[in-house]
Amino acid sequence: MGVKKSFKSMFSFFSESWAELKKVRWPNRKELTNYTLVVLGTIVVMAVFFWVIDIGLSYAIEAII
Repeated sequence: MGVKKSFKSMFSFFSESWAELKKVRWPNRKELTNYTLVVLGTIVVMAVFFWVIDIGLSYAIEAII
């Protein structure tokens, strides 16, 4: 009895998940390209920011030592 209910709930979960995925508005190629460029640009800016902070702290620590 428990196994039958378990399989029923599992199939119910997958069918409901599939129904929800059909409602999703997927981005088109232009939007996806723009989103990707924004993410990559943010990563580059943050990497440079932390690199500058790291270099600055290294010089400060070297000056103290």
